[in-house]
Amino acid sequence: MKRIVGVVSLVLLLGGCATPLTTREKGTLAGGALGAGAGAIIGNQLDHHAGKGALIGGALGALGGGLVGDQMQGQEQRQGTQASELEENRRELQRQRQELDELRRDRYYSSQGRDPQYYHDQDRYNDQQYDNNNYRY
Repeated sequence: MKRIVGVVSLVLLLGGCATPLTTREKGTLAGGALGAGAGAIIGNQLDHHAGKGALIGGALGALGGGLVGDQMQGQEQRQGTQASELEENRRELQRQRQELDELRRDRYYSSQGRDPQYYHDQDRYNDQQYDNNNYRY
């Protein structure tokens, strides 16, 4: 019977390590380990029952570590969402700046009595030549 329990425990342990741990899981494991260690020390000092203290301390530590890990994981997810929104806003701002520059250029050439499309195409050609020469803005 002990052999079956040992094999099942080993399979579960190895199966749980197949994927990287989340922040919540890391917090639970760290809290459980710290709680078990502290519980064993306290249990041994109080009534010489280190095993009981380790079990109680491990359970409480795992609970506390899981709660802290959950909060940290939620914060990481919020930061990831904010970073993607920030990048999206940056791209939109760049697009609007380019559009504004084109409108200003068209208005300037129109006020000079020139064909804005000709200069727009010429500017695009100059930009391509600038890029082909490996210059950067």
